[in-house]
Amino acid sequence: MSTLPGFLSVRVLRGINLVSRDAKGSDPYVVLNLDGQKLKTGVMKKTVNPIWNEDLTLAVLDAAAPIKLEVFDKDTFSKDDEMGDAEFDIEALMQIIKMDLQDIRSGTVVRTVRPGKNSCLADESHIIWENGQVVQDLLLKLRNVETGVVHLQLKWVNIPGDTLTATFRL
Repeated sequence: MSTLPGFLSVRVLRGINLVSRDAKGSDPYVVLNLDGQKLKTGVMKKTVNPIWNEDLTLAVLDAAAPIKLEVFDKDTFSKDDEMGDAEFDIEALMQIIKMDLQDIRSGTVVRTVRPGKNSCLADESHIIWENGQVVQDLLLKLRNVETGVVHLQLKWVNIPGDTLTATFRL
């Protein structure tokens, strides 16, 4: 049995009303950080409403560890400009993954996560049982910046033959 609980597929869908960092518009990209892993999307040219629709996959060793998201404006001749950051956790998603959902109809909202005082959620986040997978949509309000929201979709990737509940450190 593996000591690795599994993988989290993070689909970075889009940015909404991101801050403009250049006179001709920003060239934003997203960076995800978890336990020393650093993954980034491609750069979208001259937009504050980018559509990335890119999948990034993180190995999850500790389900309680927060995932950090950062948005940057790509610059050619200087350091990339910060366009905000956010943190989110997957604890609610992991609780649902451990449940037996096989008899539930596809498209059913299994749980709703509400924004809290210390949360970067911009709105309620629904965890849905969809086509045999647990899926969570997140709208994250960026911190340390005037404006901006990033839309993500999370899916757990099972490792065949691994016992999820036996390997988690919650």
